[in-house]
Amino acid sequence: MICSSKDLFLLEKYKSAHLCKCKNCGFVFSENIPSESELNNFYDGYGRADYLSPITIKRYNELLDKFELFRKTGKIIDVGCGIGYFLEIAKQRGWEVYGTEYTDEAFEICTRKGIKMNLGKLDPNNYDSEMFDIITSFEVLEHINNPIEEISNFSEILRKEGLVYLTTPNFNSLLRYKLNEKYDVITYPEHLSYYTPKTINNVFKKLNFRKLKLQTTGISLTKLKTKKGQVSVGTISEDSIDESVRNKIESNKLLSIIKLIINLGLSILKKGDSIKGWFVKN
Repeated sequence: MICSSKDLFLLEKYKSAHLCKCKNCGFVFSENIPSESELNNFYDGYGRADYLSPITIKRYNELLDKFELFRKTGKIIDVGCGIGYFLEIAKQRGWEVYGTEYTDEAFEICTRKGIKMNLGKLDPNNYDSEMFDIITSFEVLEHINNPIEEISNFSEILRKEGLVYLTTPNFNSLLRYKLNEKYDVITYPEHLSYYTPKTINNVFKKLNFRKLKLQTTGISLTKLKTKKGQVSVGTISEDSIDESVRNKIESNKLLSIIKLIINLGLSILKKGDSIKGWFVKN
C-alpha cells in the first residue's frame, strides 16, 4: 500500500492475479500476500542465465556515464541484481559494487564476480547509514508488496543528494490495455505491485525524494505476439522480435530518430511498457 486508505475495489479482469485498486491513491496491487513457501517454490525455478545483449551493455554504460555526476563515495548497490550483469560493468568502471538477491545460486554467482552480496531482501542494517551514491532497481519493485518499506530502506542507505534509478512495468501501458488479463506482466506470485507514473512518483514524494526524470518507453512486439500464440521465444532472447528490432534500430540513424520520437510520445502520453525513474534524496 502507498496510502492508508481502506477504500479498495477489485479489478474484475484480473481476478487470477488478485488485483485491487485504491480509490484514494490509484495504486494497483495484489490483495493476496504469497507465503514464503510459495515464493521459494516460484523463485527456485527463476532464470539465472538471461541473454545479455551487446545493446544492453551499451545502455548500461550510457547509464553509468550519467551516474558519474553523482559519484562521491564511489559506492553503488543494485537491489535484486540477478547474476550481476549491471554490476560487472559498474565494477569495470571503478565503482565499489554491492548487490542483493534471494537465491543461493545468484548469491554465489555474484560473489564469484567480486560483488559484495547480501542474501534476501534489502536490510539497511547490513550497511552504513547513507553510504551509497547510487541505488539501482531494475524490474524489482513490482515483486515487492510493501513499496513504502522498501523505499524507506533505500533512504536509509542512500546519501543526501544521492540517486535512485529504477525500472518497473507500467500498468498504464498500451499493451496492458490491448491484452488485459492476457498481458504476461500480470502474474501471481511473481508480481505483487503495479505502478503508473503517478503512483511511483507518489511513493518517492512521500519519502522525501524529488523527481529528476520520469519516462515511460517501449512497446514489446514479442509480448504482443507471444500472447497471440504467434511466437514462443522469450522477450529476453537473442532470437526475439524485440532484439531483432533493437539491432536494426541501433545500426540505422533514421530508425534511431524515429525510436526517439516514439518514446517521447509514449512518455508524454504515459503509455510506454516500462517506467524509468530518476529520484534524488532530499
